[in-house]
Amino acid sequence: MDYVQSVLLHLLRIPSPTGRTDEVVQYVGELIKELGMDLVVTRRGLLNATLPGLRPGPDRAVVVHADTIGAMVTRLKDNGRLEVTMLGTHSARFAEGAHITLFTDTPGLRFSGTILPLKSSGHQYGDEVDTQGVGWPFVEVRIDEPVYDQAGLVALGIEVGDFVALDANPQVTANGFVKSRHLDDKAGIASVLGAFKALLDHEVVPLVGAHLLVTIAEEVGHGATHGLDTDVAEMVAVDNAVVAPGQQSREDRVNIALLDSSGPFDYHFSRKLIGLCQDHGIPHTRDTFRHYRSDAASAVEAGLEMRTALVGFGVDSSHGHERTHLDSLQGVAQLLTVYLQTDLTFPKWDRDERGPLEGFPSRSVQPTPLEPPPRIVE
Repeated sequence: MDYVQSVLLHLLRIPSPTGRTDEVVQYVGELIKELGMDLVVTRRGLLNATLPGLRPGPDRAVVVHADTIGAMVTRLKDNGRLEVTMLGTHSARFAEGAHITLFTDTPGLRFSGTILPLKSSGHQYGDEVDTQGVGWPFVEVRIDEPVYDQAGLVALGIEVGDFVALDANPQVTANGFVKSRHLDDKAGIASVLGAFKALLDHEVVPLVGAHLLVTIAEEVGHGATHGLDTDVAEMVAVDNAVVAPGQQSREDRVNIALLDSSGPFDYHFSRKLIGLCQDHGIPHTRDTFRHYRSDAASAVEAGLEMRTALVGFGVDSSHGHERTHLDSLQGVAQLLTVYLQTDLTFPKWDRDERGPLEGFPSRSVQPTPLEPPPRIVE
């Protein structure tokens, strides 16, 4: 776990809001090369690494995303502050009070600042602080520079379209909790790299080749629409699992999602992962997510014919003041290490994208008894 924790803490130091991910891609790519995996980078900066298998394709894939939520400047205001809009889906309620870094188009020119409500002074506004609305129209960015008008912002080199990254400020407690923004999905990257490292360190050659896909636009819904080889039979997305009232996911274990807003994940693949947890004593839960979408959905929508599943490390206050536990990251890494050494979900059927009806593994693994005969009312 020392490797996973070290990688995670370094990742959290690299701002990477959707649309400004080149630096984090470079870092993750260097880590992958250090592991000894073959790696290609797409035109837009998505990473696809390969761990060869003993048997020729089809392969499997594990997908994580390097982009995070953030904001973008939409207007330079007359009071010297900045109007911003969100990148990714997250509430301004959790952005209020966030320390930020603003990146201009000039390399190396950046500014620190804070996202504040429009009415942020209790001594000035009194009870109005508690009654103003919540949302992105009700916040602004205060830059840590002596600037009090629009002209001052222009003189600094700040423009509409500049990226705003919410500072992560990570902290690891003595009992294993990790508190930080952007655990989604940097904790996923660290866990997945830990799993691949375990196999490579022990010189394990899996039966089925595996791709590690690192996407850069998951937070805006189209991360895995490109970059993956077409000869992939199954893909597991590793992302945050929702820890909240009414959910089953926990911060201290692996969480297998069976459904999100895009619909159910593959029945057989998901239950294979659950079975691996049971067989290897990996603490786990099953859950369903309502307001949730992952790279699994964008890959399927792009037309890739493959099974998908979602494995999550538990995150409390997702897209807010996030918290997870090292036990969950360890569990995810353990599950993936075991999974990557298995055959495909259906070793014979899944080798081809299409096949005859006679070979379809239907009733033997998913029996569905008929309902009683219909009643004829005369």
